Amino acid sequence: MSDDVRLRWVSCAFAALWTGAMLWWSAPLDAAAVVIWLVAGAVAGCLWYWMMSRWQRWSGGPRKNS
Repeated sequence: MSDDVRLRWVSCAFAALWTGAMLWWSAPLDAAAVVIWLVAGAVAGCLWYWMMSRWQRWSGGPRKNS
């Protein structure tokens, strides 16, 4: 599995966990709140992917032990 694919999976997991936590934290839910948190979770996942890919390029990428 390439590093890019692994980063995409981690970003999806981050978005799902973040969205779930925000839905749980804002207990009285209605349809508008759920849609807003789902959109915000997708944006958070995309930002996480973008920031981590930039970090990997800046730091030289993941290092493998040789």
